Amino acid sequence: MGRAFEYRKARKLKRWGNMSRTFTRIGKEITIAAKAGGPDPSTNPRLRALMQNAKAANMPKDTVERAIKKATDKDAGDYKEITYEGYGPHGIAIFVEAATDNNTRTVANVRSYFNKHGGSLGTQGSLTFLFDHKSVFKIKPKEGQDLEELELELIDYGVDEIEADDEEIVLYGAFEEYAGIQSYLEENGYEIISSEFERIPHDLKDVTPEQREAINKLIDKLEDDEDVQNVFHNMREEEGDDEE
Repeated sequence: MGRAFEYRKARKLKRWGNMSRTFTRIGKEITIAAKAGGPDPSTNPRLRALMQNAKAANMPKDTVERAIKKATDKDAGDYKEITYEGYGPHGIAIFVEAATDNNTRTVANVRSYFNKHGGSLGTQGSLTFLFDHKSVFKIKPKEGQDLEELELELIDYGVDEIEADDEEIVLYGAFEEYAGIQSYLEENGYEIISSEFERIPHDLKDVTPEQREAINKLIDKLEDDEDVQNVFHNMREEEGDDEE
């Protein structure tokens, strides 16, 4: 299996295990998308995709509707998406994605987490070369699906890796090809289960159990911050973490 698939599978259970955090993260993304492209999913492809993600996560419909309505609420915060990059203990690269209405607060919090846990916050763009920014789509296979034919068709749309089992197909493509891939899938009648952006590390670093514990303390602290949407890193997960 490919590097992207293995990395993503290893992170999946941990990241989606806390439903309340998942709902908060998706809700904020929905608000940002609705504010940028309008509240009608039929004319806002990004919002349409996020509503599919909400459905896949069993997010209540009224919670989704509140997130959309919040985009037009004059009293609601104006969220900005921003990234932070730094090294955790033992040289592990950590890439943080946040959505915040107060960048001063968020950067101060993120910096304090790095400092208190043996890491250091770097400058924006300093770790970009260590990760591939990917569009990731999970779709339902059609009956009698020819995977090779699908792969050949999607190469022209920027898809560079496909993994499949009996229940789903996972497509990986360049970040900037997201809209084109989404359009192809919708126009050709594929059911999109979910779609998201991932930062896949080029290489994974092995660590000792003691080092892993220290690194996980920093990652957990970052993920617990209400402004943080995603945390990516290049630490190899423990064997067994990727088992479903």
